Amino acid sequence: MKALGLALAGLALSAGAALADTAPVVNKGDNAWMLVSSALVLMMSIPGLALFYGGLVRSKNMLSVLTQIFAIVSLVGVTWMLYGYSLAFSDGGALTALVGGLSKAFLRIAPEGKPITDAVAPTFSNGVVIPELTYFVFQMTFAMIIPALIVGAFAERVKFSAMLLFMLLWSTIIYLPVAHWVWYVAAPDDVAAAAKALASASGDAAKAAAQARLDAVTHAVGWVGGGLAPWMKGVGALDFAGGTVVHINAGIAGLVGALMIGKRIGYGREALPPHSLTMSMIGASLLWVGWFGFNAGSALEASPTASLAFVNTMVATAGAALSWLFSEWALKGKPSLLGLISGAVAGLVAVTPASGFAGPMGSLILGLIVSPICLFFVASVKNKFGYDDALDVFGVHCVGGITGALLTGILVSPALGGVGVTDYTNITGNNAGTYDMVQQMIAQGTAVLATLIWSGLGSAVLYKIVDLLIGLRPAPDEEREGLDIAEHGEQAYNH
Repeated sequence: MKALGLALAGLALSAGAALADTAPVVNKGDNAWMLVSSALVLMMSIPGLALFYGGLVRSKNMLSVLTQIFAIVSLVGVTWMLYGYSLAFSDGGALTALVGGLSKAFLRIAPEGKPITDAVAPTFSNGVVIPELTYFVFQMTFAMIIPALIVGAFAERVKFSAMLLFMLLWSTIIYLPVAHWVWYVAAPDDVAAAAKALASASGDAAKAAAQARLDAVTHAVGWVGGGLAPWMKGVGALDFAGGTVVHINAGIAGLVGALMIGKRIGYGREALPPHSLTMSMIGASLLWVGWFGFNAGSALEASPTASLAFVNTMVATAGAALSWLFSEWALKGKPSLLGLISGAVAGLVAVTPASGFAGPMGSLILGLIVSPICLFFVASVKNKFGYDDALDVFGVHCVGGITGALLTGILVSPALGGVGVTDYTNITGNNAGTYDMVQQMIAQGTAVLATLIWSGLGSAVLYKIVDLLIGLRPAPDEEREGLDIAEHGEQAYNH
């Protein structure tokens, strides 16, 4: 099985016309793998990301970071149930090019006259489905961690109330449309059925009707990685598990926040070291383990593609960790744990869009390449421009995400060990599509640019709104005291 151009594409759509005479039956193994993957992705947020970020701040702000991430996960869990899933993964009618509708609000997915457990969602294999409840919760865990990533950019200097309001607005106004453009596309069953109907049609009228149906399926909803937004439709960008939707989206929002909120008190004049690299190492390790659910789970089946994504995630991360370690060692004279775990995260970020498309050697090369690039932004670019991206969300997630997104367009090439592109309108052979590197790189660049513009500009507007309503920063005295006491009246540690 080869995945569609976008990793989670079409799952929220109806399976439509099945290729077999009987309705597809849920495979228990696929369902079990997807439930485990969902739990693994949740573990990435809490405790993984929380400990990774928490260890990197000063001890007086440790508890505030843990609270922020736990609160974001809980907030998005509620909004995803009420309206988020529907706005991301349903037809928005006249506005469907921008966002979905409310037909699935409050998780109204039960087939007419049947229990909710009968609702199914298609995977990337013809005639294969998983329970829609499983797909719902898998996507929920993605929606939970993505806004939480932003916290690291403005850590130690934002009011909890302002953070919570911003995340509510951002996850609704910025994230849901991007998820809708990129991942809400036609199911393979619908595309293949329309293609077969066209091939078997006889007579001009029948052929015209069949062609119209195929065009509607493959283009009107942006099939095969096209995206739904007018500026992304038909570009065919490849993003297996969320390089654009997750890392570029959150990374640029983090940079905008760091710039608009301003620097931490004392930044550039006094040392602001991590208080517990031990905690950060534990968090990074949990991220690595959880990321197998993130990437391999995005195959949506317990399939060979899941195995490929699993292996690619392993080797790219190992390569990136070593690459950062040795690069920093050469520059600074000593190998550091912080560099090692930062490289691992950079590798995880970069391989996310490529995990189901590249070959293992391509993924290893991607990991080796991405760390020096991210290190340059973290160590040189940030210092040159003087912005206070506290935990390097932009330098690792956005830059690493862009690197991975662009190189995915190259590493997917069969000549380089990649799986090639999939075309479900090709009803001969194995749904093989035609790979064109130039066109693919144009597609990758278009998706990257669209995400940067949407999230960058949109986030700036939301930060400004929140600042005008309730203010973004605590009082200077509260910031100096630490947000644990000032904001929450608690301490991470009793001294």
